Amino acid sequence: MKIVVHDTASAHLDLLRRPVARRPDALREMLAPLQEVMGAVGVGDLVEQHRAGSGFPLDRDDPRLPAALERMREARVWQRIEESLAAARERLGAAAPGARTAGTVHVVLVLGDPDDPMIHLNQGYFGLGGIPGAILLMMWPTATGLAKIEHAAAHELHHNVRYANVDWDPAAVTVGEQVVAEGLAEAFVRELAGEDAMGPWATSLSGAELDDACAKVAAGIDVAGMGNLSPYVFGNRTALHLGQEPVGLPDFAGYAAGLRFADAHLAASGLTAAASVALPAREVLANAGVPTGA
Repeated sequence: MKIVVHDTASAHLDLLRRPVARRPDALREMLAPLQEVMGAVGVGDLVEQHRAGSGFPLDRDDPRLPAALERMREARVWQRIEESLAAARERLGAAAPGARTAGTVHVVLVLGDPDDPMIHLNQGYFGLGGIPGAILLMMWPTATGLAKIEHAAAHELHHNVRYANVDWDPAAVTVGEQVVAEGLAEAFVRELAGEDAMGPWATSLSGAELDDACAKVAAGIDVAGMGNLSPYVFGNRTALHLGQEPVGLPDFAGYAAGLRFADAHLAASGLTAAASVALPAREVLANAGVPTGA
C-alpha cells in the first residue's frame, strides 16, 4: 500500500491568490485525486460537497485563511500526517498481513470554515476514510486540531483498510458496524500513540452517562441504513442538523460506546485493534457481549 499525502499547503495558497471566480476550479484540481477514487463508487462532485459542508469559503476573501495555513505549515501538519500514516501502515501490515488494501491511498487535507458549527463541534478537525484509496481530512488550526490531526489520519487509515475487506452497503450498514469501526479505529490510535492521542469524540463520556449511551446504542445495534445511523453515532445535535429524529444521545455517543465495545472485544479475544481491522462487526460485538440479530 502506497500512501500519497498531497501538498495541499501550496495548493491552498495558490487558490487563495486566484480571483474568487476561479477558486472552485482550483479546489477541483486539489480534490482531483480523491474525486477519481470516490467518484468510481458513486460519490458526487466534491467541490459542491465542500460548499455544502464544512469547507473554507470559496466565494470571498477571508484574511483568516492564509494565516491559518501559515500556522499549519509552522506546525509541520503535513509532515506529521505523513509520519503518522507511515507508522500506521507498518502496524497494520504487521498485525493483519492477510488484509486487503488499496494499492495507493491518496490523502488530501483541506482547510475548514472557522465559522462552521460542525468544525466547532469536532474541536477543529475530522476525516473521512471509509472508501479504500481515499482519505479526506479537514481542519481549522485550533489547539486540539493542531495537536491531533495526524492521529485522525491514522484513524482514517484503519477505516480505509477495514473497508477494503468488509463490505459496506449504505442501504444495509448497521449501527453495529458503524460503532465497531469507530471504536476499533480509536483503539488503534491509542495503540499507536497513547491515550492522549484519541479524539475528544471517543473520550468525552464517562460514568453513568457512558453507561446510558452504551445501553441506547446497544438497543439500536441492528438499525440499518446510512440515513438512520447519525442519531446513534453522532448524537442529538447532529441528527437535528441533518433533519433526522434524535434518540436521546449526547454528541458522538456512538464513538464512546464503540470504544467501550472494542475494548471489551480486545480484552476477551487478546487481539489488538490493528489485528482486528478486518473482523466482522458481529464477531467484535459477540466478544463484547453485545447481542445482535445477525
